[in-house]
Amino acid sequence: MAFPVDLKATKDIPDIDLDNLDDLLSQLTADEIEELNGDFDPDNSLLPPSQRVKDQTKKSPTGKFNRKQLLQFLEKRAKEEKDWEQNKPYVKEIKGKIWKPKEVEPKESLHDDEKVETEWDDILTQATEEELVDLAAVLGFHGMLNQTQYYASWEGEKIHGGGFDGVAKPQALKVIPLEPPNNTDVEASLEQIKNNDSSLKVLNLNNIKMSIEKLIEFCEGLKTNTHLETLEMASVAATDSVAKKLAEALKENKTLKILNVESNFLSGESIVELIKAINQNQTLVELRVTNQKPEILGNKSEMQITKLIEQNNTLLRLGIAFEFPDARIRVHEKLQENNDSLRKQRVGKTGS
Repeated sequence: MAFPVDLKATKDIPDIDLDNLDDLLSQLTADEIEELNGDFDPDNSLLPPSQRVKDQTKKSPTGKFNRKQLLQFLEKRAKEEKDWEQNKPYVKEIKGKIWKPKEVEPKESLHDDEKVETEWDDILTQATEEELVDLAAVLGFHGMLNQTQYYASWEGEKIHGGGFDGVAKPQALKVIPLEPPNNTDVEASLEQIKNNDSSLKVLNLNNIKMSIEKLIEFCEGLKTNTHLETLEMASVAATDSVAKKLAEALKENKTLKILNVESNFLSGESIVELIKAINQNQTLVELRVTNQKPEILGNKSEMQITKLIEQNNTLLRLGIAFEFPDARIRVHEKLQENNDSLRKQRVGKTGS
């Protein structure tokens, strides 16, 4: 809401220099100052108390108001005056209620009858600690025994120290020998692949580090090979370029049954291309592609793999780690369907 302003009236108001406000106040008389301080609003909480209370001093002024001189006088007087003594003699006082412990009523015994002695008391009293351990093992009191004591009692063995306080020693670790190194002759195997040697049915190249060019040569030889049935290429540092050549070979090869390319550096797109390739001839029954360097395939790649597997009627086993349950369930159902179809064919041939 706008209020009308009288411009003519504002012209008559003189300009006031706020920097010289002290000089302006010194020129006022006592009545003018009293009149100036007459408007107070005691209910206005936004104003400090000094501005909400009217000055009630009746003493006549001793001179003109000098703010600077007044501040100097108050500061000097505050320094010269001594502080008020706050000492107070100590008086022991107890405040609040005094805590008293609650009187606890004695609980009634649940077994008021006298102790009943049986024939087993003498037997248990005369039993040795080892016999009690065996008894606890037979009765299944697992909380009274550790694992070593429990199995030792069942198997009739003795442990060092015996009894409930016997020393439980860990079982000795079984040393499993390391897997022997892969001694496959790479050059000789490559010549067999290229020459389509009929004696080479299984080729194991697992854990053999070779160049990318050498791996591509194996893929190129696989195109014309008609005898190899199993190809193991796990942990050979294969990349997407190798997977591309391998996919081209799978489109032409119709004899390979098992392919293992686990623990390499294949991306989700490369795995999709491999499955597209095996769908063309549908002769592969087992494919393993888990534990690649890109651990997560992604939703797009997983859905593509799922749709391709649903179009394959010969694949029986697939080694792959899916992140999304939808892809996992659908692929599992399709592989189960392929296995059931194979079983029905086998049973039908046997029955005839």
